[in-house]
Amino acid sequence: MSFRDALGAMAQDENIDVMELLNALANSMLKAYKKRPDAAEDAEVEINPETGEIKIIGLVLDAEGNITDEWDATPADFGRIVARNARQNLLDAIAEIRRRQMYEEFFNREGDIVSGTVQQVNNRFTLLDIGKAEALMPQAEQINFEHATEGQRIKVYIVEVRKTNKGPSIVVSRTHPALVAKLFEIEVPEIASGLVEIKALAREPGHRSKVAVASNDPQVDPVGACVGARGSRVRNVTNELRNERVDIVPYSDDPVEFIQAALQPARIREVRLDEETGSATVIVNDQQLSLAIGKEGQNARLAARLTGWRIDIRSDADENGEDLEVLEAEELAVEEAEYGDESLAATEEVSEDVVVETTDEEEVTE
Repeated sequence: MSFRDALGAMAQDENIDVMELLNALANSMLKAYKKRPDAAEDAEVEINPETGEIKIIGLVLDAEGNITDEWDATPADFGRIVARNARQNLLDAIAEIRRRQMYEEFFNREGDIVSGTVQQVNNRFTLLDIGKAEALMPQAEQINFEHATEGQRIKVYIVEVRKTNKGPSIVVSRTHPALVAKLFEIEVPEIASGLVEIKALAREPGHRSKVAVASNDPQVDPVGACVGARGSRVRNVTNELRNERVDIVPYSDDPVEFIQAALQPARIREVRLDEETGSATVIVNDQQLSLAIGKEGQNARLAARLTGWRIDIRSDADENGEDLEVLEAEELAVEEAEYGDESLAATEEVSEDVVVETTDEEEVTE
């Protein structure tokens, strides 16, 4: 069998293009040559595709990297060494092609989700088998209370694909906000087709997400499309997120309407905007205050992230001229520790985008 026939047979067996295999083989030969103490500083390998004859071409380059001279730099014993290691050289070439193909495949999938099977778990990372490759999920990309077990199958978001000598290093996440968006894209055909669009998303992984959606077709209800019949679509998303709560709200170009929707399920009396400071004063009835704030300030905090406005929540007692006390997160933590009142946790840890005012130490429940 000729060299070309043997090369063609191997390329066919490995489902690799002949010229790609030939180029990878040349790279492998060049690496072997560069290890010699007498190797030219700059060189390239030429392989005759018919006979398999190998030549090392020494190069002289100018300051700009252009070739100004070249010569036959093939060592006298190089052909014998190559023949002795022919099989290993071909295997190395095929491995190099596989690594490159794998990198290109997964690099093009950055920003996508993939299913993986948990292979290994420790206190620094979780290793997943994602089919053709392994993926690494660092501790920082894992939801705190999720405890993956070997053999468990989960969906993850591909954050980054790095090129290494051993193949692609794939970093995945369970905490990335885009994981929620991609799960909805899978579950909701109207999103995949472009009829419904996710305009904004805010997430506190493992606890709660808010998703703002809009329709590009007046006949399609964007919220209803995402919820699905009897909540089936959103339920599939929450199940994959281990029961993380997901609020789906209608997006609006009108910031007042958008803020009101973002603070659901609370009913908002009034929204006053200050465009210079990017802040919104939200007035609610006393009965709706705890609902607007949410447990540990979560509802208001997510609404602020979703809309991009700094939200100042006030009870309507302010409108009646009653004395108000602004409760910041640090003050709440102190007060809760002093009185041991769990009801005050509803406004704990309010972000800098959320200011809450209330009238007294009334019980706050969600």
